[in-house]
Amino acid sequence: MAKGSRWIKHLARTGYFARGLVYTIIGLFAVLAAIGAAESKDTKGALQTLLEQPFGSVLIAVLIIGLVSYGVWRVFQSVMDPDDHGTDAKGLTVRAGLFSSAVTYGLLALYALSLVGISNGGGGGGGSSPAEMLAAFVGSRPVSLGLAAIFLGVAIAHWVKAYKRKYADHLKASDAVMEWLHPISITGLTARGCVFATLAVMLVLRGLSSGEGGETPGLKDALEYIQGLPFGAFLLAALGIGVVLFAVYSFAEAIWREINIEDA
Repeated sequence: MAKGSRWIKHLARTGYFARGLVYTIIGLFAVLAAIGAAESKDTKGALQTLLEQPFGSVLIAVLIIGLVSYGVWRVFQSVMDPDDHGTDAKGLTVRAGLFSSAVTYGLLALYALSLVGISNGGGGGGGSSPAEMLAAFVGSRPVSLGLAAIFLGVAIAHWVKAYKRKYADHLKASDAVMEWLHPISITGLTARGCVFATLAVMLVLRGLSSGEGGETPGLKDALEYIQGLPFGAFLLAALGIGVVLFAVYSFAEAIWREINIEDA
């Protein structure tokens, strides 16, 4: 059991590091896009950027291990509940979100495999997303508004976590470390919440219009939407910096997060 616990802890920390690496690239390109030096990127774009670097295939292979590790850890969190979210409505919602995160990073790992020629990226090219398949039955408008509500809930959860400093409950770091980690974590979580809030706004606008809008908007769409707002370059640069700080928070979780495997 102790050996298995160590492996889960290694998977979790590797996963948090991989998440940090992905968001580092996204944040940096958002800042560069704000000053006109590059286009903003989403998670898939971040992987493509890695592949283009020297030894890119090796970097992608290492990142795949991290993404899979993170997915496994999220499944473990969802099923075994090591953080004691419980089985009330709030707890089950949080655990469902953790499982959804596992699926998302699992699909991202499949996409990364496709970049190095192993896998077709989850059947891309003509396949439909779950949201698109659901829309075929109930219509685009209710799906758009439903997703908007989910994304808004995720955004609010990030803001509450930042405001109440809930993240600190799971970090085992010294007071000196937490002194500089608090502003980084608060800013990073707030910025990521803003991304989800932007996606919610985009989906509401789609739902209140004809309900037609193609694929569900993603991270890159949210960044481009912000860039198109008044003072968009300034807003995008600020959000990019915030996303980089979320990456730093992820790296901090890789080092100092308390992983309660023994209590699961």
